[in-house]
Amino acid sequence: MKRLLRVLLVLLAVAAVLAAAGWATFQLPTFGGKPDSALRERMRASKQFHGDRFQNTPPYVSNLSLADTIKAYAGKEVREPPFEVPVEPVAGSDLKRPVPPGLRARWLGHASVLLEIDGVRVMTDPVLSRRVSPFQFIGPARLHATPLAIGALQNVDAVVISHDHFDHLDMDTVQALARGGTRFFVGLGIGAHLLRWGVPAAQVQDMDWWDSATIGGVTIHCLPARHYSGRKSMDNSTLWSSWMIKGPRNSVYFSGDTGYAGHFKEIREKLGAPDLSMLKIGAYDETWKDIHMTPESAVRAHMELGAKTLLPVHWATFNLAYHAWDEPIVRTLAAAKAAGAQVVTPKPGQLFDTAARFTNQAWYLLPSAAPEPRK
Repeated sequence: MKRLLRVLLVLLAVAAVLAAAGWATFQLPTFGGKPDSALRERMRASKQFHGDRFQNTPPYVSNLSLADTIKAYAGKEVREPPFEVPVEPVAGSDLKRPVPPGLRARWLGHASVLLEIDGVRVMTDPVLSRRVSPFQFIGPARLHATPLAIGALQNVDAVVISHDHFDHLDMDTVQALARGGTRFFVGLGIGAHLLRWGVPAAQVQDMDWWDSATIGGVTIHCLPARHYSGRKSMDNSTLWSSWMIKGPRNSVYFSGDTGYAGHFKEIREKLGAPDLSMLKIGAYDETWKDIHMTPESAVRAHMELGAKTLLPVHWATFNLAYHAWDEPIVRTLAAAKAAGAQVVTPKPGQLFDTAARFTNQAWYLLPSAAPEPRK
């Protein structure tokens, strides 16, 4: 009975947010902006644009019903950590120093990763606010502390954004980065949101799949994904993407949100195998499998990319799915062991340096249940 009441309260809260969104869509900047005529022309010229919106090929068809949603929310899975998640804070002083050669990554939670690659500092899907919602007083809140405070952001050369949903694109974080001169590489149409938030046009580059741009000797490739978009509604009004970041010596692939499809093999064929793959492993369900990979399909994608190391992302930070909070990493490690794939499981904020030895720790288990660290 208590769980049913909780489900109803959650649904009422969602309804309240949607109602408020309907009132505020054209008034609050957090909902983003609309592309100007020049950007609209670029969008219509894209091979991914059909009719009046972007589409997957073949199109994604949702079969999720209200009854299924209520049933899923009423499940008995433990969706939040029963202990305080260990976090390694990232000091602002770490971002003051020049970026040395090599490849390093700090997973900041969900899909946000701070990369240092061949002298360039890059951030993926920057979301450092407490909630992923149009409003900071309601909506899914963080399950662990933020390793890096928004106020400490500095000296980030570039950002790549996979799509415009609130758990991947945060207005406050973007504005903080923009003040430091960060350049933003986004899928077609997303740039309009950033311009609405005051980001100078010279710092924003809207890109179509297979477009590329360079910054500091590093090439950023906008690549296919299988998902959907919409800041105000699920209308596919902007282009979702994955990304390859290639320096002279190192390379990283970031999946963004995507279902499993043939684009992983195609990316390897055209751009080669990355050193590090950062693939989403969480927020999946049978009804979402076309647009959200399961842990097993993420490992399969990693193998098809030919990457040396897998850094799992998109889990443990927000309660956005029906599975247990730690299920994604448990299933990922099992699938990786069966496939012979190398996986790293850093704590949020912990540094992973490809040139140094890294020891995985089972920090996601109850402290009393965690095995001894294995190198």
